Amino acid sequence: MRKSVLFLVGLLLLAGASPAAATVSSSKPPTYFNNAATPGADPFVHFDRASGYYYAYSTEGADPGYHFGIYRSPDLATWEHLPGGALEAGKAGTWAHDWFWAPELYHNEKTGLYYFFYSGRMNRNVAEHFKYADFEEPSKVGVAVANSPAGPFRDVAPGPLDYHPFDPDYHDVNLIMDAAQKKPPATLEEGQSAPLGTYLPFIDPNVFFDADGRIYLYFSRNAYRNWVWDTDLGKYVEESNIYAVELTDDWWHDPEGRTKPAIAPSYRDANLDPADPPGTRKDGFAPILDYGSDKQSWENAHVDDYAKTGGAKKDRRWAEGSTTVRTTDEHGKPVYRLTYSANNYENEHYGVGYATADSPLGPWRKSPANPVLAQDPAQGVYSTGHGSITASPDGSEQFYVHHGRPSTTDNRRLYSSRMRVAGPLAIDLTTADQPMPAGVGPLGVRTGERLLRLRPGVAGGTEVTVRSAPGAAFDLANPLNRLRAKLIPANAGTVAVTGGRVEVTMHRPGAALLEIGYQRLRADNSYADVSRARTTVPVLSR
Repeated sequence: MRKSVLFLVGLLLLAGASPAAATVSSSKPPTYFNNAATPGADPFVHFDRASGYYYAYSTEGADPGYHFGIYRSPDLATWEHLPGGALEAGKAGTWAHDWFWAPELYHNEKTGLYYFFYSGRMNRNVAEHFKYADFEEPSKVGVAVANSPAGPFRDVAPGPLDYHPFDPDYHDVNLIMDAAQKKPPATLEEGQSAPLGTYLPFIDPNVFFDADGRIYLYFSRNAYRNWVWDTDLGKYVEESNIYAVELTDDWWHDPEGRTKPAIAPSYRDANLDPADPPGTRKDGFAPILDYGSDKQSWENAHVDDYAKTGGAKKDRRWAEGSTTVRTTDEHGKPVYRLTYSANNYENEHYGVGYATADSPLGPWRKSPANPVLAQDPAQGVYSTGHGSITASPDGSEQFYVHHGRPSTTDNRRLYSSRMRVAGPLAIDLTTADQPMPAGVGPLGVRTGERLLRLRPGVAGGTEVTVRSAPGAAFDLANPLNRLRAKLIPANAGTVAVTGGRVEVTMHRPGAALLEIGYQRLRADNSYADVSRARTTVPVLSR
């Protein structure tokens, strides 16, 4: 036994004195590529510093019985699906029944609470919120809360946000349309004969916390019930627009998470008419983005859908899925940037533009460089859009995590694209290998056993964990990750790797060194060792 230990010590000294002997020549810095393997739509990504994980919240991807899929990743690429979902479906008191879309999450580091904003469509008390019981798209926004980014989330209070945005200047042409509700009036004059005023259905919440402590909710007004006369086309087009409302901050500072977010008093009943009966609510809003105020032709992919589909679809435009951030210019002056998606998410022309402003409520101007993210058939990526902005762990890089499709018929998948926020905003869509986000590394490889004691011919092993520098573990069941293991000397036995477990079978009594390395899948479908991501475990057999 003493000879075995001495032999083992010699192996360890050799490994320490001659690193090249244990390092594969193909070792490379860690990379990732967008392999379009993770189902997801409308993703919002939150970096949780306590755990080192990125959490992605998705319209799709939840298990049966839940709404909103949750994924986590150390590196914005190797996503691990968490069981269940963000919200349990069918719970008593749930205000929405379908169209659970566009989740977003915000963490209050002082209270430790995680607030989960989402949109949904209601099927009860519709007339109470939208005046008409047959209102087709009665969409609202809800808020849930949890003590962990993984949930479980509970609604802060029953019902959606207490917000009833009302447009008093809109001629509600749906009231003079036929039962199919797809063909609007043929002339502007006819449309203006419709009664004034409609309540706004809204989706795609995005909460922005400004540096002065004020909080804003950006949202997308549904295209439904928003027919806009297009002077260039000479017809009505149904549009979704982006609006905003300021929120109070008492909910954010509630340590119990029992206070529902509320709109600022200046917006409550801002559009109320003195003739309205008691108890009527008609709240205000701030217009942010629409087509007519800043026309861009790339947003027109669906303005002739009614004719193209023989009346099956409406002529529409979309502005949705916004994210707002604050930057500064070269003089230190605040510059606000808002990304948004246009066209229909089901179509390959879905893309992303951005606008800038000097204040959160504008006026906003679209960039002439739009779209800054669009389909790229050469790379096999389509329907790119509705993402969120996050930073690398060290804060030096920004990423736009969005959905896309690997073909025009596939479901939506998650993509992570580097972006530049300062200066002209740019998003770099690529399916090629690229460096991991800065601060994910250096990676650490750890084993559950410091020493393996085995009997000849009897397998035994150890669990292996690979962690990022912030401490998040890589999902070794994900094919983007792989362990490589070998014995030194090689003829001492056999090694088998399954996910995060390494099994060794020694042929005879003696000692050996088990070397374990971490590999990443590359875009060319080959694996490469990651530089310095390895460890060794002594093995004794007797």
